[in-house]
Amino acid sequence: MKAPGRRSPAFTVALTLFACLLAYLATPNLGTVVRAARADGRPGVFVPRELSCIQHPGHESCVWIGEFRSDDGAVVRSGIEMYGSDRATHRAGEPARALDVGAANRVYGPSGSNEWVVTALLLASAAAILWFSYVKPRRGARRPRVAAARE
Repeated sequence: MKAPGRRSPAFTVALTLFACLLAYLATPNLGTVVRAARADGRPGVFVPRELSCIQHPGHESCVWIGEFRSDDGAVVRSGIEMYGSDRATHRAGEPARALDVGAANRVYGPSGSNEWVVTALLLASAAAILWFSYVKPRRGARRPRVAAARE
Protein backbone atom coordinates (compact mmCIF):
# COMPACT_ATOMS: atom_id res chain seq x y z
CA MET A 1 0.00 0.00 0.00
CA LYS A 2 1.33 3.41 -0.88
CA ALA A 3 2.00 6.04 1.74
CA PRO A 4 -0.47 8.95 2.02
CA GLY A 5 0.53 11.92 -0.12
CA ARG A 6 2.52 9.84 -2.62
CA ARG A 7 1.53 9.03 -6.19
CA SER A 8 1.68 5.54 -7.50
CA PRO A 9 4.68 4.82 -9.75
CA ALA A 10 2.30 3.62 -12.49
CA PHE A 11 0.51 7.00 -12.48
CA THR A 12 3.84 8.83 -12.72
CA VAL A 13 4.86 6.63 -15.67
CA ALA A 14 1.52 7.29 -17.40
CA LEU A 15 1.91 11.05 -16.91
CA THR A 16 5.48 10.91 -18.23
CA LEU A 17 4.37 9.01 -21.35
CA PHE A 18 1.57 11.51 -21.94
CA ALA A 19 3.99 14.44 -21.58
CA CYS A 20 6.36 12.76 -24.05
CA LEU A 21 3.47 12.33 -26.50
CA LEU A 22 2.59 16.03 -26.27
CA ALA A 23 6.22 17.02 -26.86
CA TYR A 24 6.44 14.54 -29.76
CA LEU A 25 3.38 16.12 -31.40
CA ALA A 26 4.67 19.68 -30.99
CA THR A 27 8.39 19.37 -31.75
CA PRO A 28 8.35 18.51 -35.48
CA ASN A 29 6.37 21.68 -36.27
CA LEU A 30 8.43 24.00 -34.09
CA GLY A 31 10.57 25.54 -36.85
CA THR A 32 7.65 25.96 -39.23
CA VAL A 33 5.34 27.64 -36.73
CA VAL A 34 8.07 30.02 -35.58
CA ARG A 35 8.78 31.03 -39.19
CA ALA A 36 5.03 31.41 -39.84
CA ALA A 37 4.57 33.50 -36.69
CA ARG A 38 7.37 35.83 -37.81
CA ALA A 39 6.15 35.85 -41.42
CA ASP A 40 9.65 34.67 -42.31
CA GLY A 41 9.53 32.83 -45.61
CA ARG A 42 9.85 33.01 -49.35
CA PRO A 43 7.34 35.57 -50.68
CA GLY A 44 5.25 34.78 -53.71
CA VAL A 45 1.79 34.44 -55.14
CA PHE A 46 -0.88 31.87 -54.30
CA VAL A 47 -3.48 31.19 -57.00
CA PRO A 48 -6.53 29.48 -55.52
CA ARG A 49 -8.09 26.80 -57.74
CA GLU A 50 -10.43 24.72 -55.60
CA LEU A 51 -12.39 25.28 -52.42
CA SER A 52 -12.38 22.21 -50.16
CA CYS A 53 -14.98 22.18 -47.38
CA ILE A 54 -15.84 19.78 -44.57
CA GLN A 55 -19.25 19.89 -42.91
CA HIS A 56 -19.43 19.49 -39.14
CA PRO A 57 -22.64 19.66 -37.11
CA GLY A 58 -23.44 23.36 -37.06
CA HIS A 59 -20.14 24.36 -38.68
CA GLU A 60 -18.36 24.35 -42.02
CA SER A 61 -14.58 24.37 -42.36
CA CYS A 62 -13.16 25.39 -45.75
CA VAL A 63 -9.70 25.90 -47.23
CA TRP A 64 -8.52 27.02 -50.66
CA ILE A 65 -6.18 24.71 -52.58
CA GLY A 66 -4.08 25.95 -55.46
CA GLU A 67 -0.60 26.79 -56.70
CA PHE A 68 2.19 28.83 -55.19
CA ARG A 69 4.97 30.49 -57.16
CA SER A 70 7.75 32.38 -55.39
CA ASP A 71 8.56 35.89 -56.60
CA ASP A 72 11.95 34.74 -57.90
CA GLY A 73 10.39 31.73 -59.69
CA ALA A 74 12.61 29.27 -57.83
CA VAL A 75 9.72 27.58 -56.02
CA VAL A 76 6.56 26.34 -57.71
CA ARG A 77 4.19 24.17 -55.68
CA SER A 78 0.84 22.69 -56.73
CA GLY A 79 -1.93 21.18 -54.65
CA ILE A 80 -1.02 23.41 -51.72
CA GLU A 81 -3.49 25.01 -49.33
CA MET A 82 -3.57 28.56 -48.05
CA TYR A 83 -3.54 28.48 -44.24
CA GLY A 84 -6.39 30.45 -42.69
CA SER A 85 -8.38 30.71 -45.90
CA ASP A 86 -12.11 30.08 -46.02
CA ARG A 87 -15.03 30.40 -48.40
CA ALA A 88 -14.97 34.21 -48.37
CA THR A 89 -11.23 34.95 -48.47
CA HIS A 90 -10.46 34.18 -52.13
CA ARG A 91 -11.94 33.61 -55.58
CA ALA A 92 -10.78 30.87 -57.90
CA GLY A 93 -8.03 32.12 -60.22
CA GLU A 94 -7.44 35.45 -58.44
CA PRO A 95 -3.84 35.62 -57.14
CA ALA A 96 -3.07 36.54 -53.54
CA ARG A 97 0.20 37.32 -51.78
CA ALA A 98 1.59 34.42 -49.76
CA LEU A 99 4.67 33.11 -47.94
CA ASP A 100 6.25 29.69 -48.20
CA VAL A 101 7.79 28.96 -44.78
CA GLY A 102 8.65 25.36 -45.58
CA ALA A 103 5.46 23.62 -44.42
CA ALA A 104 4.82 20.42 -46.36
CA ASN A 105 1.30 21.18 -47.56
CA ARG A 106 0.51 24.85 -46.97
CA VAL A 107 1.51 28.43 -47.50
CA TYR A 108 0.62 31.40 -45.33
CA GLY A 109 -0.70 34.91 -45.85
CA PRO A 110 1.79 37.79 -45.77
CA SER A 111 1.05 38.48 -42.10
CA GLY A 112 2.00 34.93 -41.00
CA SER A 113 -0.11 32.98 -38.51
CA ASN A 114 -0.92 32.37 -34.87
CA GLU A 115 -0.40 28.64 -35.28
CA TRP A 116 2.47 28.88 -32.78
CA VAL A 117 -0.02 29.25 -29.92
CA VAL A 118 -1.13 25.60 -30.14
CA THR A 119 2.48 24.38 -30.34
CA ALA A 120 3.45 26.52 -27.35
CA LEU A 121 0.49 25.20 -25.35
CA LEU A 122 1.45 21.58 -26.13
CA LEU A 123 5.05 22.16 -25.02
CA ALA A 124 3.99 24.09 -21.91
CA SER A 125 1.56 21.30 -21.00
CA ALA A 126 4.29 18.69 -21.37
CA ALA A 127 6.63 20.74 -19.17
CA ALA A 128 3.91 21.28 -16.54
CA ILE A 129 3.10 17.57 -16.41
CA LEU A 130 6.77 16.68 -15.95
CA TRP A 131 7.17 19.37 -13.28
CA PHE A 132 4.07 18.10 -11.47
CA SER A 133 5.38 14.53 -11.67
CA TYR A 134 9.01 15.03 -10.65
CA VAL A 135 9.76 18.46 -9.22
CA LYS A 136 6.77 19.71 -7.27
CA PRO A 137 7.03 18.86 -3.57
CA ARG A 138 4.50 16.26 -2.58
CA ARG A 139 1.73 17.48 -0.29
CA GLY A 140 1.68 15.65 2.96
CA ALA A 141 5.18 14.26 2.48
CA ARG A 142 7.31 14.92 5.53
CA ARG A 143 10.98 15.57 5.64
CA PRO A 144 12.83 13.06 7.79
CA ARG A 145 13.82 14.47 11.16
CA VAL A 146 17.42 14.43 12.14
CA ALA A 147 17.24 13.53 15.79
CA ALA A 148 20.98 13.36 16.32
CA ALA A 149 21.46 17.00 15.39
CA ARG A 150 19.13 18.19 18.18
CA GLU A 151 20.49 16.00 20.93
